[in-house]
Amino acid sequence: MSMFMVIDTAASGLTAERLRMDVISNNIANANTTRTANGTAYRRRFVVFSPRDRQAESFEQTLSKATSGKKTVGEGVRAVAIMEDQQQGPLVYEPGHPDANAEGYVEKPNVNIVTEMVDMITAHRAYEANTTTINAAKAMFNKALEISG
Repeated sequence: MSMFMVIDTAASGLTAERLRMDVISNNIANANTTRTANGTAYRRRFVVFSPRDRQAESFEQTLSKATSGKKTVGEGVRAVAIMEDQQQGPLVYEPGHPDANAEGYVEKPNVNIVTEMVDMITAHRAYEANTTTINAAKAMFNKALEISG
């Protein structure tokens, strides 16, 4: 594994976690939105990640490498989709609300602020870890240059 690949792998993590934080921020911003462009309450969104492979291999190949003791090196991550949580939001009785149904209930967004904040902290910590990895790689590059020079 080349030293530059370390930075490339960590950079893919930075990009993925930045997108994740953007989606979480959007969820928090829409925590009270009862009507979207399609006429329903806002639905929580989340990012789906997938390993980034330069050499696509099957699950069986990856599993056999892992069980045979051969070391595998990660090549980063990529966001493959932003999905919408299909779970229904809570129904609140507000007969005077403009979005109330015939029985007087309003569907609220399925966004839980506590869950979103925990996800935000997790994404922030992952972002910090990738930044630390890049800084460590830069320090190693500098030391290698000092030794060779």
